[in-house]
Amino acid sequence: MSPPNDAQAPFLAALEAHRGILVSVAAGYCRDRAEREDVVQSIVTELWHAYPRYDGRVRFSTWMYRIAVNTAISHFRRARRYDGTIGVDPQHFDTLAAPPDTGGDERRAALDELLASLDELQRALVVLYLDGNSYAEIADVLGISETNVATKLARIKERLRKEHAHGTR
Repeated sequence: MSPPNDAQAPFLAALEAHRGILVSVAAGYCRDRAEREDVVQSIVTELWHAYPRYDGRVRFSTWMYRIAVNTAISHFRRARRYDGTIGVDPQHFDTLAAPPDTGGDERRAALDELLASLDELQRALVVLYLDGNSYAEIADVLGISETNVATKLARIKERLRKEHAHGTR
């Protein structure tokens, strides 16, 4: 079921206001530009089909994240293009969210390597975290507790520190 035509303008305005979500979620699951574009298109399609059921009980961005992450995970499961992993310095984990002023390509490559080493839930946690969402917002999007978010992120960081210290992956 698609929304009525009079819903198109508010949908497009909300989509434009939160388009960064589309970009960051797609980038978190796809390295290839064409594949990211396909994922963004799939997310927009899923959002449009789900829009009639959006009731405003949660912020539009939270609702959008839920659909975007689930759509990206589904795409990732179908594609499964990542078969190897490469070490990533854990210090990048907390700094990759900041806009790069120099060396942006290196930072993007480090983020891609990090994300490729994670399972779907871990990947969603990191993407949401790097987008600047609070633990409460991440918990709401993923349907887990804030404590669980904090614990899982701490474990990811610790794993990265250990792997980096040992120089293995």
